[in-house]
Amino acid sequence: MREDHPKILLVGATGLVGRSFVHEAGELSLTILARRDPGDLPDRHLRLVAPGERWADMIAGEQPEVLVSCLGTTIRAAGSQPAFRAVDHDLILSAARGAREGGAARMIVVSSVGASARSRNFYLRTKGETEDGLRALGFDRLDMIRPGLLTGKRPGPARLGEGIAIAAAPLFDALLVGSLRRYRSIPAEIVAKAIVTLASRRESGSYVHENDAIRALAD
Repeated sequence: MREDHPKILLVGATGLVGRSFVHEAGELSLTILARRDPGDLPDRHLRLVAPGERWADMIAGEQPEVLVSCLGTTIRAAGSQPAFRAVDHDLILSAARGAREGGAARMIVVSSVGASARSRNFYLRTKGETEDGLRALGFDRLDMIRPGLLTGKRPGPARLGEGIAIAAAPLFDALLVGSLRRYRSIPAEIVAKAIVTLASRRESGSYVHENDAIRALAD
């Protein structure tokens, strides 16, 4: 495989960023692992469908060089805080452990602005604990992408609250200056382009990318 085209396994292809990443992937060849049929994605990518409890073994067997996680839900969509954590913490870490077992040295994960294991907010605390768990797995390179409100055409049922927030985003973004710029909204397409760029980065280390850095990577 060419140096700039690593073997990439993607989880979370059915969401807003995941779908955008697949369409922005260009010449990259992806293995897409999902819990349900990801639908109308390019046929040239290998698709695997399996329940989450099988993911770790399947990922280990695929032996990817890079694991990309665009996996994520909301507490409302999941139905409860434990159900949300089962996806945004447990399943992501399970996939990451499988990738490490299979020899993956690099991982890119879409997290959230404000993620912190010390946060009083359950959502942000879960995201932060997930990041901490990924750091502990010892990837040679770990890229944590922390976007603000994601904009774009999301598959599936419309989310009323999110729709209102997206409509108001231009006004609020204008008020977010200085250190608050990281909380600005960002198109999923931009995040996806940043992931494409990061997929070829091989410098070791643990990196956090927020709004301005994500946009720079996408250029």
